[in-house]
Amino acid sequence: MEVSYTDQEVTVGTVKLSSNRLNDLKSFDETKTGVKGLVDKGLTKIPSLFHHQHDNTKSHKAADLCNSEHTIPVIDLEDVVVTKDPSKREGVVSRIREACKTWGFFQVVNHGIPESVLEEMKDGVRRFFEQDDEVKKKFYTRDQNRSFIYNSNFDLYSSPALNWRDTFMCYLAPDNPKPVELPVVCRDILLEYGTNIMKFGIALFELLSEALGLHSNYLRDIGCTYGRILLCHYYPACPEPELTLGTTKHSDNDFITVLLQDHIGGLQVLHEDKWIDIPPVPGALVINIGDLLQASFLTNIFMSIVSLITKLITNDIFKSVEHRVLANLIGPRISVASFFCSGMRSSSKLYGPIKELLSEDNPAKYRNTTMEEYVAYYNAKGLDGTTALEHFRV
Repeated sequence: MEVSYTDQEVTVGTVKLSSNRLNDLKSFDETKTGVKGLVDKGLTKIPSLFHHQHDNTKSHKAADLCNSEHTIPVIDLEDVVVTKDPSKREGVVSRIREACKTWGFFQVVNHGIPESVLEEMKDGVRRFFEQDDEVKKKFYTRDQNRSFIYNSNFDLYSSPALNWRDTFMCYLAPDNPKPVELPVVCRDILLEYGTNIMKFGIALFELLSEALGLHSNYLRDIGCTYGRILLCHYYPACPEPELTLGTTKHSDNDFITVLLQDHIGGLQVLHEDKWIDIPPVPGALVINIGDLLQASFLTNIFMSIVSLITKLITNDIFKSVEHRVLANLIGPRISVASFFCSGMRSSSKLYGPIKELLSEDNPAKYRNTTMEEYVAYYNAKGLDGTTALEHFRV
């Protein structure tokens, strides 16, 4: 990362920072213990690096704007994933189509992944973050070429304010990680959960293809299931949750995201300019459309950012919506986001909206771009509360 200094101002990439802020960021990063390390010290006031500016129309407090009159759809998949009853399939496809167009988010139950696997996956994430610091530090890195990456705030040096969470990311496909590259405390469940989520993802993409009026294998054939990334978040209890966020408002930069969340809650989706809680449902998975599926890019490209792609390739037929996670006095909160994306980490190939979905009445709304350009823009922008997708709109 290129850094230049002019008196008290520092430019990191394209972001201008004060030299004092840069020093504070570096000090935090060099501890290699993240937000949990701050909590373990017993702090009662959170550092100013984590202070988010209050939006006069959209408070951080759930009680202020969270609308209890609306709830995202909960769709039962037993008839299509478990019993595979063909007579019930169109009804399920119809509900998914409506959820994707209206909300961009929905929850699924009876999806075929055993509850024991879901619980062990959450336990595995907790075990990693709560193990001895010296063991955990060995995995701390910002090298995106690693198969397993642990750090706090991927956009540490570009975001306006830090988020109250730590994260590890694991690339599961197309290149399977070597077991020795994965932490012992969660190695087996990462691989087992990855196998289960892949099987479920194939079934889900078939339903999404049909919801678009395409043949069942369409999205799979163009590479939407080729790459898989697990993003596992650990949100420690926060002594001043009103000053910060667990995750800033954003949309995902992939095809779809499949989220496993624990019982604590805090995830919200922006719907009709109101923040709506997505309450935890036992045994459920949360599905959200990515930017790339909304705009619908073609061919195989790497996405480290999932939701933007879904919106792009469908040319806005499916909705990729902004969402966030509140900080909480209760913790830690555990979540596991599975990103379905193309398999290449960089590519010079051009991508654009699916041609079968275009017409005179529905012209392309996004320009062609490469995955390399998209990832570079997304990472440089960081989670600043805006969507990267607008940068590619025609």
